[in-house]
Amino acid sequence: MTIRIDKKIVNYRVGEPAAEAASSGTEVVKSGGHTAEIIRMHEKLERPEGMECLEGATYKIRTPLDDHALYVTINDIILNPGTEHEQRRPFEIFINSKNMDHFQWIVALTRVMSAVFRKGGDVTFLSEELQAVFDPKGGYFRPGGKFVPSIVADIGAVVEHHLRRIGLLEPDELSEQQQLLLSQKRAEFEAQQAAEEAAAAEKKSLADGTNSAAEVAAEAADGAGDYPPMATLCFKCNTKAMVVLDGCQTCLACGYSKCG
Repeated sequence: MTIRIDKKIVNYRVGEPAAEAASSGTEVVKSGGHTAEIIRMHEKLERPEGMECLEGATYKIRTPLDDHALYVTINDIILNPGTEHEQRRPFEIFINSKNMDHFQWIVALTRVMSAVFRKGGDVTFLSEELQAVFDPKGGYFRPGGKFVPSIVADIGAVVEHHLRRIGLLEPDELSEQQQLLLSQKRAEFEAQQAAEEAAAAEKKSLADGTNSAAEVAAEAADGAGDYPPMATLCFKCNTKAMVVLDGCQTCLACGYSKCG
């Protein structure tokens, strides 16, 4: 389309190549009279070569389903280092194990996840999707009573932990007031259970002349875990820490209560 200009051109400026900058993953911003070029995560961003390296962490996953552990390594790339726009983003993931039964799907999973990391944008959905995978044969409990529906979900939990560690996810921790309240509730419950066990042991020792109440209570304490053995599974945090406190089921791990 031809446009006829009837007036004299007195001023002009060169347009910024916005389309080219967007395709290359860079963004030009102006702040305080200065122009800065910010690098965003994009699929054309190449891995550092030579002596430069990526920082990362390796996590160990031990499951009761296998004698060999899984080692999950997530490497991060630091964008715009030394500036106010510095950001740490996951770049690649590797999973290693002596067990070769899972080799094919592990390689496929790590390649797809690494491609999603390098694509840029919001990658936090990966942890949610992985943790929603259930094994048809049933899951397992971690030490401490945390239920894991599958090995894939355990990998997703590791990814979520790493994203919280580098600041892409907000920390999901209880406040000091909530922790203090849970500690008080747990102490009350344990005192109540100890009194009931001591009374039952006393009756039993008087009836059959076996171990004393103190010995029975000590045996029960030796076999106790992180949470009471009669605790049930909490539907919010998937931990066997749900007990009845003041007539209401309360989770000793996350504080969830069915009474509100």
